[in-house]
Amino acid sequence: MKRKAASLAVAWSLVGVMSLESVAVLAAETASAEQARSARSAQSQQHWAYQPVARPATPAVKDGKWVRSPIDALILSQLEAKGIKPSADADRATLIRRVTLDTWGIIPTPEEVKAFVNDKSPNAYEKLVDRLLASPRYGERWGRRWLDLTRHADSDGYNTDGTRPNMWRYRDYVIKAFNDDKPYDVFIKEQLAGDELWPDRKDALVATGFLRNFPDEINARDLNLKKQEIANDLTDTVSSVFLATTANCAQCHNHKFDKFSQKEYYQLQAYFVNTSFRDDVTPLSGKELADYSAKLAKWEEATKDVRAKQEALLKPYIDKLEADRLLGFVPETRESITKPEKERNAYDRWIYHRNLWTMSGRTRNAANQMKEKDKAQYAEYEKLQAELKKFDDLKPKDPGNISTATELGHSDSPSTFVLFKGIYDRKLEEVQPGLPAALSGGQNPQIVATAASSGRRTALANWIASPSNPLTARVFANRVWNNYFGRGLVDTVNDFGKMGQKPVNPALLDYLADSFVKNGWSVKKLQREILLSSVYRQSSDHREELVSVDPENKLLAYFPRQRLDAEQVRDSLLYAAGLLEEKIGGPSVFPPVPVNFDNRNAWKVSDSLADQHRRSAYIFVRRNTPYPLLDTFDWANPQLVHGRREVTTTAPQALALVNSDLVFEWSKALAGRVIREVGQNDSARLDRLYQIAFGRTPDKAEKESLLAFLDKQEKVVAGQLAGGKKPVSPVGDKDAGVVREKVDGLFKTLYGRSPDKFERATLLSYLDTQQAKLSKASDDGDDSAGGARAVTKDRTSPARSAAFVELVHAVVNSNEFLYRL
Repeated sequence: MKRKAASLAVAWSLVGVMSLESVAVLAAETASAEQARSARSAQSQQHWAYQPVARPATPAVKDGKWVRSPIDALILSQLEAKGIKPSADADRATLIRRVTLDTWGIIPTPEEVKAFVNDKSPNAYEKLVDRLLASPRYGERWGRRWLDLTRHADSDGYNTDGTRPNMWRYRDYVIKAFNDDKPYDVFIKEQLAGDELWPDRKDALVATGFLRNFPDEINARDLNLKKQEIANDLTDTVSSVFLATTANCAQCHNHKFDKFSQKEYYQLQAYFVNTSFRDDVTPLSGKELADYSAKLAKWEEATKDVRAKQEALLKPYIDKLEADRLLGFVPETRESITKPEKERNAYDRWIYHRNLWTMSGRTRNAANQMKEKDKAQYAEYEKLQAELKKFDDLKPKDPGNISTATELGHSDSPSTFVLFKGIYDRKLEEVQPGLPAALSGGQNPQIVATAASSGRRTALANWIASPSNPLTARVFANRVWNNYFGRGLVDTVNDFGKMGQKPVNPALLDYLADSFVKNGWSVKKLQREILLSSVYRQSSDHREELVSVDPENKLLAYFPRQRLDAEQVRDSLLYAAGLLEEKIGGPSVFPPVPVNFDNRNAWKVSDSLADQHRRSAYIFVRRNTPYPLLDTFDWANPQLVHGRREVTTTAPQALALVNSDLVFEWSKALAGRVIREVGQNDSARLDRLYQIAFGRTPDKAEKESLLAFLDKQEKVVAGQLAGGKKPVSPVGDKDAGVVREKVDGLFKTLYGRSPDKFERATLLSYLDTQQAKLSKASDDGDDSAGGARAVTKDRTSPARSAAFVELVHAVVNSNEFLYRL
């Protein structure tokens, strides 16, 4: 072992001192291998994923009545070949719950279920699907799924995990794109090259947040290495998201399995080497921008003397910090930064611009330095700060900024090299932009530069979004199928290469891809056809006879049950409780976290109760410390491209719901809603609870069990109350009649408006608490009462109310609530 280790060490040291001749020989060998691979890729025996999409003929089937779409015929032909019959349609209550969760990410209301179940028109289900796809909730659900792929987050990651205050705009762009049914080819082009194609459109600039989503270490000192890391990330992400291609395997050597070389990897990377980023683009335009600029100019004029004095105080400290920072860079980085502007080439411009990012916060840092070293001077600075605040009424409200890709106003690009073993400073041969021959047939898109941009990303986007690209439509159609059925037609949704799985139904995959393109790349039309198919409408009842024939249900003889994903769990709980705030868009929010949350300093809970109850799509995404409840239920990790949610079953998931104070508060609110809507009758309460949670009423056996639980738990709680335990009460159960009118009247008197549902719930909860205190005082004063009063069948007694809350909490923690059938 020692001899082997020594040999490896010697070999590596020789690599470190390779002569230029050796490098040239290695480059020549690489080029020769690449030529051989290109020749092989031109052969007719291509991998299935790189073959042109061909629309299949609709197969003849025996059970023609089951077929509602060519999708069904393509599914049924495989089932009949195995002697399998498909399952019957799911009952209507199950179907509306399924399709609502799949399109909106939340459960339907009892009224929506009842209306659909009672709709006898022949197109009732078609009307339901069209209504769901037309709702803004659709974009919130499917936009979040796209964000999984993009590594979207509101922070940088790495050690500092600094906040990115603008990235919510990209999230809103994505949600709007799905709601507007933006054609997928346009969606691609905007995200990859919006700044090049439509530089005057704010939404196109926001769209390039797709590229900006990479994890980043903002204070990195080797900017040359950072440039290469970003180029690698963009190349790997784009190839994975749009092409389901594992390009990253070719960073260090020719791909071991797929037909593209290391040289082709860096040719692909050349499309991104001039891509930089800005976080300071104003979202304003037209009159809004003119008004803002005018107000800002007035403030600047009024404060110029104060600000000049502050800058004079800070300058020595800023200069020292800048000098120290510059010394911290590696020599090659310093060389690019210190060059005069007119001498900088494309590479230097990238490094210099990136350097400006590391200067963010320098005023704050300089002020801190002053505070430590010269308190008298800092006191003077503080006085100037106070003076500056006097002009706050003149200063316009900061509209925030847009984060966008940019090529810094130049058309030339840095050189791209094949890197020895992927090492950023071990350059081999220079390459030009190009596509892997296996994917493109050896054809490269035409690059047309503009005065402000290289045009490279536009060329790449046009190729990816081309109807003739064999991968793009297949990959997206497969992702849609995966989200509806729990697995893709190609099970490896991010890998269509040789190491990925072959499609279980290649004809169906091509049918979906072909229809997708022919229907104008309409995502909603693609999804509508899937949702209206018989295969989607099937019952999910288990069929024992299929265990030996198709144990994994790959042929889809029945609909696969799926556990709700993280956002569906939280949002449906809030929706059932009547607490979900349905405002669309805007900056990310911070809902409450457990008291033992690891990074509470980085998580300032939103002051507004409405913000605390926003949909999960709007929760702030901090890379290093994700929101605990979502993370427990297999939320998408924003550090990487997340093509499919994992589904685990762990003890922390059950404990997170049962023991969570937050979830218990939602159960109290749901209990209050049920009582408020149906009154004090136990049977009616249980019916309403099941209608809200499951879209059905409990059967006789279930109701008997639930009533027995209530009686038993009431006695248990009564004993606890007698021992001094604080009573648990439903929240909002008195939000009706006289009490509600008084609360609303109080608000109108004080504020001139009615309270929102969160303000009303807070006041009513306070009234409930006060009433409970008075009741307890009354009971304590009645020596004969003891704990007996709570065990009566008085539905308003503290013990009975607490028992009902605990029953509600158990119901929403059940599998029937947490799964969609």
